[in-house]
Amino acid sequence: METAAYSRAWRAILVVCGLILLGSAAELRAGTLLSPGSALLVRKSTEPFGVFAFALSAGDLRQKWFALKDKIDDDMVQLALCDGDRDNCASPAALKLLAIVDKARARDGRARLGETNRAINLAIRAASDGAEDVWSSPLATFQRGAGDCEDYAIAKLAALRLAGVAAEDLRIVVVRDAHSGEGHAVAAARLDGRWLMLDNRRMAMVEDENARSYQPLFVLYQSAVLKYADEPVRESPRMSLVAASAEAH
Repeated sequence: METAAYSRAWRAILVVCGLILLGSAAELRAGTLLSPGSALLVRKSTEPFGVFAFALSAGDLRQKWFALKDKIDDDMVQLALCDGDRDNCASPAALKLLAIVDKARARDGRARLGETNRAINLAIRAASDGAEDVWSSPLATFQRGAGDCEDYAIAKLAALRLAGVAAEDLRIVVVRDAHSGEGHAVAAARLDGRWLMLDNRRMAMVEDENARSYQPLFVLYQSAVLKYADEPVRESPRMSLVAASAEAH
């Protein structure tokens, strides 16, 4: 298995070199969790789980994320205004989220991340969207008081940004649970060069390399959606990225 993984790594490196030498914007086909889409290889190993990743230029997941980003940006403006004038803030949801941010600001490093993870896990009731997978903005989630995994992750990113964590150190990672076979989403934060998983399923944070049951599928940040390159699932070799078909729940 080490030989196969080694060969795949070298093939990916050769693809990168080929794109650089050709100086072209040649596209690589990549199946997404939701629908096929085209992609460009843009980065490797600096992302959570240290796996090669491709930037998607099309696909339903990318469309959903970009549509949500507009709502998140609106929420961040409202949160910033409420943050500066709590007495005149007309949004109970914003005040509730800012109370979590205040506690996070009082801490540093790993403690700041852990406080945010714990507080948002406790503040939101786990609830499925059912057949329609709706990704909610932070204020919509706090107003409802409930959400599924991606809603927790999105709220954590917003809270950490307000608490002072740099945007380039934050991600949402869509994974597949090797135990259950289900899709899942978690927030990821980089601290001292290591990625920590902020998971609504547990209070304790773990580093990506210790999240052994998670197969990384996609990573979302700022204005991009990246698709992880295919690699063997660490606990179930029969599962593959190409076979993944369920959305994150």
